[in-house]
Formats: sequence, structure tokens, C-alpha cells
Amino acid sequence: MFLPARMRKLKIITLDQYADSAVRSLHEEGIVQIHDISERIQQDAEWAQILKPSKVTPQTGKIASLLMKTSGIADFLSTMGAEDTGLKDMIKGFINPSVFDKKEVEDLDSEALIERAESLLGEVESQTKVLEDKLAGFDSEKTEIEAALSVSEKLINFDVDFADLENSKYISVLAGKMPLEQFDKFQKAASDSTDELVVFDTDADAKTEKIIMVITLNKHGDEIAGILRKMEFERFEISGLSGKPKDLIVNSKNRLDNIAHERKSVVTELREVARKWEDELLVLKEQLEIEKERNEVFASFGETKKTVMFEAWVPVKKQEKALEVIEKSTKGHAVVDSEEPDTDEVPIVQDNPRFAKPYENFVEMYSPLKYNEIDPTIFMAIIFPFFFGFCLTDAGYGIIDALIGVVLYLGLGKVNKFMRDFGIILIACGAWAFILGMATNGFVGDMFPSLFNLSLPTVIPAIDAFKNPANILIMALVVGVLHINFGLVLGAINNIRMGDMSSALGTQIVWLILEAGIVLYLLGGIFVGGPVVLIALAMLLYFNGLFGLMDVSGFLGNLLSYARLLALCLSTGGIAMTVNILTGLSIEMIPIIGIILAPIIFVGGHIANLAFQSLGAFINSLRLHYVEFFAQFYMGGKTKFEAFRAERSFTKVRR
Repeated sequence: MFLPARMRKLKIITLDQYADSAVRSLHEEGIVQIHDISERIQQDAEWAQILKPSKVTPQTGKIASLLMKTSGIADFLSTMGAEDTGLKDMIKGFINPSVFDKKEVEDLDSEALIERAESLLGEVESQTKVLEDKLAGFDSEKTEIEAALSVSEKLINFDVDFADLENSKYISVLAGKMPLEQFDKFQKAASDSTDELVVFDTDADAKTEKIIMVITLNKHGDEIAGILRKMEFERFEISGLSGKPKDLIVNSKNRLDNIAHERKSVVTELREVARKWEDELLVLKEQLEIEKERNEVFASFGETKKTVMFEAWVPVKKQEKALEVIEKSTKGHAVVDSEEPDTDEVPIVQDNPRFAKPYENFVEMYSPLKYNEIDPTIFMAIIFPFFFGFCLTDAGYGIIDALIGVVLYLGLGKVNKFMRDFGIILIACGAWAFILGMATNGFVGDMFPSLFNLSLPTVIPAIDAFKNPANILIMALVVGVLHINFGLVLGAINNIRMGDMSSALGTQIVWLILEAGIVLYLLGGIFVGGPVVLIALAMLLYFNGLFGLMDVSGFLGNLLSYARLLALCLSTGGIAMTVNILTGLSIEMIPIIGIILAPIIFVGGHIANLAFQSLGAFINSLRLHYVEFFAQFYMGGKTKFEAFRAERSFTKVRR
């Protein structure tokens, strides 16, 4: 419980005809992590004489292709099937999300699954392809019409049919806009070039621009175009257009309306298709993902002409089950060797009681554990909510945080493990905030005494946050000393267990001796505590050199960091009290409107205070663990156990 789960490495040799069955059974059970031995076979000459690296199965490429196709169709139908939902539905989905009712499926082999996937996708595509092509046609036509509409709106002041302006064998037509200050320069340059051109112009919406249309003989077209390019001319594409701009605008808008209507009709048909096939596609996608993983895992194996060898990590508690699965799936045609792991390469499985499981996320976020070091998750599960409650120290806010935790646990927690874990953590944090708030006179700030002239019966006068903050500071520092010393003890145990007595004495025990010396000095004077302090300082110099003495200031800094518990406690109560005062003042000082304003100030102010202070309490509690506590003992490893498991969210295998 206080160490990561004990592990074993299994070396399994079986006949190649049973390899697939063994892989499928272990994948469904999800209790081992496959260890890749292909690289070792390639690099170790002795292994290479016996084995050659296995390869993925021949069906892997086809399964990957079908998986990609299934994902594409499912995503497309999901996009088409999505309907706008209101705020009420969004909140309802958050509080009580729908849970997929898992479909029972047959345990198909690769060939059978490929056949089923091709059949199903063919049937779905026969219904979606035509509609998809229609949508693509609408989108393409809409783009062209919008371009024509844009040009027509810019040239609306020209009463001319675009069909008459087509470039021909004899004339060249250029339309576009240019900066106003360039227009005169263009006219001069064009007249210097030729007098065989006509220029029509009008003001653009922007007063600094001119819309122009230039018609010239075809032989002058390139030269005029060259002059225009030098004048920052932006050309409009009018080729292919027919009709006058005003008529074109009316026709284009009508057609866009028709396209929107026809597109909506097609989308409605696609939604029907999505509703019919969505579940089937999700099921198929999951089956293909699982099958792909099974087929790819063979690349981690080694093989001979008739046998297959692979290795797997398994927790000791599940070793017997793994051996049973291998025995059954290979019909007894397997040889399994179980060996003690190399501590440097073993993947880590945390082994904590249920109440501490959610806090494994925090330890993993910091760093995976080392195999032989103490797992601090249980201690964090006890201390973290207490620190959060100490920082928040408000019973009313604690109730709200706990209720949010309940909503997360019962709502999104049904479909999301992280949200379920976070909900549990928030409930524990809210409970401690309630307990400490009731003890220190914090319930939505000073709401009861200031607004209702009532006192909380549970307040302990010595730690009343509004009357004796100094005592809370002492409490925070005592908590800090205990927390850090506990970390030092864990660090010393870690080092001694690993046979590193020097590190235990120089980095942990020395600080415990120094603290004992200071306590003895305070209790018995210099002659009692002085020698102990000198011993501690001598140890610092011996084990850490001169820099060891400099660590004294760092150690004191770590202790003083716990004063933040008081700072956050007071800031929560102070801001809450300010909100209460403003609420009271608005009623007293602002006639009539103040009565309307007061609830807004009260609710808005406390929601903001709750959000900021809860976030601050969470971050600072985490910091006190990561920076002050873990620094005393945590070593950290590099490998986390990744179970070879068929993740089934939409399917269950028919037995």
C-alpha cells in the first residue's frame, strides 16, 4: 500500500497457432503490459541466433484503412447530425450526460471483422454518398455565386451587361479599383500610351478609392494592364458573368436563398442517416481500434519457425490470473517463466486504497514513482483536502464546493474518470473548508453576525479568524513543520531502504537533528541545545560542504512558505466581509434601487470570491506538496504501467 505494486516479468513461449488466441485473451483481460523485445533481438547476437523479430499481421494495413474510413464517415455524420442546443440542454448534458448502452458483439477474428466492416461501410456509403455529393455541389455553386455577387455589388453603378464585356478578338476589358490618388496618374499614363481606350469610373464606398472600367483594343490590353499594376490596381473577375449588375444581384440572392433551403433539406436527410447508423459506426470503430492494436502488438514479439515468444509485465497480485489466461488460451501449449524485475526498467503500478485513488493523478502529474520508493498518495489524500480547507476556511464556500463535487461525481463522472476523481477530491476539500470555517468563524465571511446578528455556535475563540489571526499563523507554521518533517522522515526511510545511508544523514536526518537542537535550546538554554546544533552544523559541512550551510536559509524559506495558509485564509474572509459590508451599505445608502442592487452585489461578489479563492486554495495546496513536501524525499522514476487492454466504451463481447 505504501509502495508501488510488486511486479513480475513473464516470458511466454507458445506455438504460433496459439499466439493470436493468447493475445486476444490477454487483451480482453487487460492485466499485463507487453514488453517490446524486437530491439533486443536485433542488437543481441545471442538472441538473434535463436529468434527473429515478428512483424505486424498482414491484415493490419487493411484494418487501419477501414478504421480511417469509419472515423471519417462517423465524424461527417456527427457534424451533420449536430443540432444547436440551448443553454438549458447544455447544462442538463453537464449535470446528467447520457450514457451509451453498450452493444453486445461477437468476438470476430480479423478476417471476419474486415468482411463485416466492408459490408457495413458499403451500406452506409450508399446512403451518404449521393447526399454528400449534393452538399459539395451546393457549396461549390454558393462560392461562385457569392463571388459574382461581390463583383456585381462593387460595379452596381455601371449600367452595362457583363455579357457585352467579354474579352474578344478585338477588345480587352479590365474592371477593378485603385487608390484615388493613383487615378489621375493612370489617366495620364494611359493617354500617353494610346488614345484607343475608354475609361468609366465611379466612387467606391471608401472615399479614398475609385472603381474603374477600362475598355481598349486588344492590341493595347497587355500594356494597359501593365500600367494598372503599377497603380495598385485590384482587378475584379468579370469573365463568365452575364446580365447587368443590379439584375445579377437580385438573381444571386434568390439563388443563395434557394441553395440554403435545398441544403437544409439534404442536411435533414443526413441527420436521419446519422440517427440510423451513428451507434453502429461507433461500435464498428471501437472494434477496429481494438483489432488494430491486437494486430500491431505482434511487432513487439520474437519468433522461430513454429513458435512465438513475448514478454509481459504483470502485478504480482494478478500473476496467477495471467498464467491462467495464458494456459487456457493456448490449451496448455505454452511455457511461461516468471522472474524478478530489474528495478530500473519495471513499469510502475500504484497500489492504493480506493479513497486515495483519485490523488494518484496528482502524483503522476509530478512524476511517475520509482519502483522501490514510498508512494506518498495516501498521505496526499489526507493532507491535500486539509490544506485546501485551511486556505479557504469558509463553511458556506465549502458547502458549495462540495456540492459542485457531487454534481461532477454523479454527472460527468459517469462518462469521464478524471471528472469522477476530481469530484471526489472536491467533495473532500469542501468538507474540510466547512469544518475549518465553522471553527474559525467563517460562513460566507461574517454573514451571520453582520447581517443577522447571530454567532456561529461552533466557533473556537482562540482561532477566530476575525479576532485572533496570530494564532492561525502559529497553527499554519506548526502544520508546516510537521509536514516538512514528515517528508524528511519519508526521505530518510527511502534512502536507508536503498542502502544510501550517506544521503539519509546528509539530506534528511541532519535537519531533524538541527530542529531538535533548536527545540532543546528554547527549552533548556545554550548548554543543552548548543551541542546538538553544533553537531547538526558539522554534519552539514561534512556531507554537503560549505554549500550545506547555505541550505539553512532555504530550509527556513520552506517552513515560512506555510504562512500562505494564513494569508489565503484571511483574504477569503476579508473579501467576503467586504462584500457583506457593500451589500449592507447599498441597502442603507441607496433608496429603493439599493434593495434591488443588494442581492446582485451579494451573489455576484461571493461567486467571484468563491471562484478565485477556491482556485487559489487548490493551486497553493498543490504547491505546498510539490515544492515543500516532495522536495524532502521524492525521487521519481520514468515509466508508468500501460496495460495491454481492449478499451470498450461502446461494446461488450458476447460470451
